[in-house]
Amino acid sequence: MVAISTWFAAYGMQSVVFAWLVTMLLREPAERVGLAQMSILLPGMLFILLAGALADRVGLRRQALWSQLFAALTPFLLIYFLSQGALTYPVLIVYALLMGLAQAFVTPARDGLLNLVAGHDVQHMVMLTSLCQFGFQIIGYSLAGYADSIGPGYILGLQSLILLAGCIALMAMGDVGKPLANADKQSSVLKDFWEGATAVAGNPLLRAVMIQNVAMGVFFMGTFIVAFPIVLREVYDGSSADLASLNAVNSVGLVLTILVLLRLGQIQRAGRALLLAQFIGSIVLLCSGLVVQKSLFIFFVFLWGVCGGVAMPMSRTIMQQTAPPVLRARVMSFYAFSFMGAGPLGALWAGYMADAYGPQLAIAISAGGMALLVVVMAVISPLWRSVMNQEEAG
Repeated sequence: MVAISTWFAAYGMQSVVFAWLVTMLLREPAERVGLAQMSILLPGMLFILLAGALADRVGLRRQALWSQLFAALTPFLLIYFLSQGALTYPVLIVYALLMGLAQAFVTPARDGLLNLVAGHDVQHMVMLTSLCQFGFQIIGYSLAGYADSIGPGYILGLQSLILLAGCIALMAMGDVGKPLANADKQSSVLKDFWEGATAVAGNPLLRAVMIQNVAMGVFFMGTFIVAFPIVLREVYDGSSADLASLNAVNSVGLVLTILVLLRLGQIQRAGRALLLAQFIGSIVLLCSGLVVQKSLFIFFVFLWGVCGGVAMPMSRTIMQQTAPPVLRARVMSFYAFSFMGAGPLGALWAGYMADAYGPQLAIAISAGGMALLVVVMAVISPLWRSVMNQEEAG
């Protein structure tokens, strides 16, 4: 859990600092902001399925350790160019691609390790992990908010130190997450990939979650990482502290909801909860794109986080509980791919929409697209009718 905590604290810092560098320091137009955010997500689309197949073969802990070490060293690229006063848009793109590559290999290994400590109560562990994720992201957001006052180089250096601390925690885990004993050493990575794809494609519940995740990546993630920073810059004349506060407020909503879910216990109709949370979240997001007062905008972003606090754990729970144990890392790589793989498309979508119609209208259009998709999925998929039993977690 310590390793997971350090990754998410560092991720929170990076998401604010990177958005601040490209949006407010370099003051790039909306289209180039979208391209920059796409670059940090693009390696996930290209490599995360391969990473999921490799994780079962090389060992979950080993893959997570080396990937996190790579991520810990990457910020020094930006630190160097900032110290020389030579930071440019191409340098940010290179950094984004390198960090995205590290995340692509960390994610399926981390998700696979989660199940090793979850026991039979997968949903409870997923919620605890989500609580840890967004709680430490709030810390990361808060630290990154000082980029204006103390300089981004110091924030990036602290980000690197936090990731290195996570590497030490992963080393202390010992033999946890070793390669599967029954893995066929003669089988190819392509065969492993195909087995994971077959498991997802053959299960209607897994397919439905994948479709939902793709829509979230396009309509929700694009809005969050592209449209929100541009709204802060162009409508509210915001700073790094404002950007950090917006991210933190969203995560506070997520954390509060997860605390309530932990209090309620097992949610059997996880699919129904997922659909309702995403539909209500679409309405809230629409409202955030229509208001002109900064305080109302932040309030709706908070409410959007409340909805996300239901949707994210429920989708992950369905995937974790439904996936065959021997294929879990591979199935979870498809889960991550459906969200991260759609992220670059979402960043481009939000960037072009904001450039053509303005960032606030771009938010409203994305909210409408997501709401329509949720209604369709409620009718044609098994999500609304599915019941997740505790016994399925084993």
